[in-house]
Amino acid sequence: MSETPEDQTDHGQEDAGKSPPAEAADDEIPQLTGPLVMPADGSDPEQIVLLLHGVGADGDDLINLATYFGRVLPKAVFIAPNAPFAFDGGGSGYQWFSIADPAQEQKLSGVQMAAPVLDLLIDHLLKEYGLDEGKMALVGFSQGTMMALHVGPRRAKPLAGIIGYSGALVGADLLAGEIKSKPPVLLMHGNMDPIVPPDMMHHAEDNLKAQGVPVAAYLCPNLGHGLDDMSIQLGMEFLAEMFDIDVLSAAGLKP
Repeated sequence: MSETPEDQTDHGQEDAGKSPPAEAADDEIPQLTGPLVMPADGSDPEQIVLLLHGVGADGDDLINLATYFGRVLPKAVFIAPNAPFAFDGGGSGYQWFSIADPAQEQKLSGVQMAAPVLDLLIDHLLKEYGLDEGKMALVGFSQGTMMALHVGPRRAKPLAGIIGYSGALVGADLLAGEIKSKPPVLLMHGNMDPIVPPDMMHHAEDNLKAQGVPVAAYLCPNLGHGLDDMSIQLGMEFLAEMFDIDVLSAAGLKP
């Protein structure tokens, strides 16, 4: 991916450009750092795309998606927060929850533990930029997808959409009793993924559809645990559709 201009931002703090909303106490706002990319023309954002990285990575891992997604969403702000916890597997990365114990019940406990942090961050960003849920999309990779698929459908008002790369739906049996909204979902997964089995995409697709969530799912050929041109292009098309963007106009190709 090509380089993207980035600003290191402490999401939820005054030096992010705006003060925290008065309705939330300071200790309730998640103190997450990470890069962001504002609209190139300097205008106020009209959409928010929240990029959620995988375990052991950081916000820099996904922020370059703004280079591509920004072609169809030139008025969007792209925010890639570092997950709230230091990666416990070594190195300088972050994690939404620990995977030291790979058991499914531990993944569920981890997602449930981290969910309030992501929920509060979403609330804060919507207030900070003066937008509603219909103007925000979540884009997750691996563990970030697990977070997006857990939090998004449990929010009272539907988000514009959720893109999940190489992830999974954790605690699918709880969804029927906890789902509150049905944002459109796009799932993509490499058919050669050695980290998260490709079958997890179909598991998520089936369980989300069972609850009436609109889902499109694509298995990307010859792809491991990552993204490729096909998955990025599909993400661009999905975001344009979710935000009702005329791609030709956004690209300046219409008079």
